[in-house]
Amino acid sequence: QVQLVESGGGLVQAGGSLRLSCAASGRTFSSFAMGWFRQASGKEREFVAAISRNGRITDYVDSVEGRFTISRDGARNTVALQMNNLKPEDTAVYYCAAKPMEWSYSSVFTKRVEYDFWGQGTQVTVSS
Repeated sequence: QVQLVESGGGLVQAGGSLRLSCAASGRTFSSFAMGWFRQASGKEREFVAAISRNGRITDYVDSVEGRFTISRDGARNTVALQMNNLKPEDTAVYYCAAKPMEWSYSSVFTKRVEYDFWGQGTQVTVSS
């Protein structure tokens, strides 16, 4: 088991920046591949970014490529999502997710069903 708690959401104007953080507790943080997803009102939850166990491999949905950066800090057991040049269409509840990964240090996962543990979400609102 792992518990995930997101923070850092808020209201920002278009073009601004926010940094989301996800704190993990419970099982060894280094044994998890991590991801961020988001869900806008009335829409399905969608993949945003993923990072491998060793932090060397990342993946992003096309719409955030070049604007968002995912990173992890093993010493603090956290995963962050730096979001720059935010757009109104980035408005959503953002969720942190964890996938236990025993056999690979460099795999990333982009599908919601692949993740076993989820945080409660943090709201990001971008005004135009």
